[in-house]
Amino acid sequence: MAAPVQQPPQSSGGKRKGKAQYVQAKRARRCDGGGPRQLEPGLQGILITCNMNERKCVEEAYSLLNEYGDDMYGPEKFTDKDQQPSGSEGEDDDVEAALKKEVGDIKASTEMKLRRFQSVESGANNVVFIRTLGIEPEKLVHHILQDMYKTKKKKTRVILRMLPISGTCKAFLEDMKKYAETFLEPWFKAPNKGTFQIVYKSRNNSHMNREEVIKELAGIVGSLNSENKVDLTNPQYTVVVEIIKAVCCLSVVTDYMLFRKYNLQEVVKSAKDPSQLNPKQPAQAGNGKEAKLESGDKSNQNDPAEGKNNQQVVPENNEELGQTKPRSETQVASEGGANPELESQVTEGSEPNENDLS
Repeated sequence: MAAPVQQPPQSSGGKRKGKAQYVQAKRARRCDGGGPRQLEPGLQGILITCNMNERKCVEEAYSLLNEYGDDMYGPEKFTDKDQQPSGSEGEDDDVEAALKKEVGDIKASTEMKLRRFQSVESGANNVVFIRTLGIEPEKLVHHILQDMYKTKKKKTRVILRMLPISGTCKAFLEDMKKYAETFLEPWFKAPNKGTFQIVYKSRNNSHMNREEVIKELAGIVGSLNSENKVDLTNPQYTVVVEIIKAVCCLSVVTDYMLFRKYNLQEVVKSAKDPSQLNPKQPAQAGNGKEAKLESGDKSNQNDPAEGKNNQQVVPENNEELGQTKPRSETQVASEGGANPELESQVTEGSEPNENDLS
């Protein structure tokens, strides 16, 4: 029986030090497939938000991704784990070449064990990250949403949003700026150009500033091509920034507004005509405006913006009719469409309507 290992006496802060060592050991663990166990810089994949049931979310994600992945890239080919790649025969006198060969064999054997889709710990509640290998996440997710948008067939119950992640880096401003300068080139560097918006979301992170990140990224896009313009209504490209703890996930997606912000629950719903949402709203707006005229205030009679406010805020009694009504969020977005910093305010206000509980 092995003798117990003697530990040196610990000071009053010894418990914290020991706990930190266990945490580092846990982070160093790898999953059975040979890949990373948790979200870290350098990964590509798909970030999925769910409705309080992460285990069911992972099952639905595997089913959905394998279905459309096989459709786009063909069936996944499995290799025996015990099979090792064959190397060149004969002895090699060069030590450096032999070392390179051994490293190459280790990498090849590891890649043979990796699956096309592998769930890793995201670091946030109600968020699942699926690491991908050998596919383009943005094309796969766009294909899934496009098919669901056309067929209106609901295929998931707990999955809410599905965002492709094309690149990850450390969640520090300087690291993000350095990484984004190269990452954004395929979409925005001259001669490429387009309208864009920036969507920002941070989880379990308190050292990043939302406005500062959006301002820096918008500046990088503008420096790549001066013809890139901000459009918060129907942009050609949407730069998705998802920060979880100390990892920043980036992607550039298309049809973000058409596919309901990549929400799988909303994209299968039938589009409604805004003029048929509530036939009583015009009558309410007319009554409110008529009441104002009777009270003697005729300055806003032909103001269409005032009519919009009356549709959203209906006064309960005649005493409130004379008060100034707050501007709606739509007015703020339309008045400041050229300012990149206003994008965060618009998207933040619309988050609760996506059933995203995370």
